[in-house]
Amino acid sequence: MRTTPRPIAALLDARGFGILARGVLTLPYWSSGFAKLTDLDGAFAEAAHFGLEPAGLVVAATIFVQVGASVLLILGRFGWLAAGALGVFTAMATMIGHPFWEIADPVARFHDRNSFLEHVGLIGGFMLAAILTEREVAR
Repeated sequence: MRTTPRPIAALLDARGFGILARGVLTLPYWSSGFAKLTDLDGAFAEAAHFGLEPAGLVVAATIFVQVGASVLLILGRFGWLAAGALGVFTAMATMIGHPFWEIADPVARFHDRNSFLEHVGLIGGFMLAAILTEREVAR
């Protein structure tokens, strides 16, 4: 028995809706990758801020994953690999960028913890995107 109204079911089944959803999910990544490409000095400064060396390799790998994996996921090509790459990238970046457990100030710790958990939510979104793109390919 179908519980989803037909118009909603049709929307959820539409290929374009999936592409839009994956574009929105990956927006923070591909927009950041393009921003880094247009402001390499800023990208190198960000790597230096977090003590990531060698900066050139870190920046190149970051742009490659942010843009390349986003494009693959949006298009539904190697969705499991693209979603996995973005999920692993997010996990690493979150551990580096939001170590709330090291912050003494309770207000700052609270805000950093929220950012940390939001990024964990994105990882869950990539897990779902991997599942759904694989189902799309199987159809």
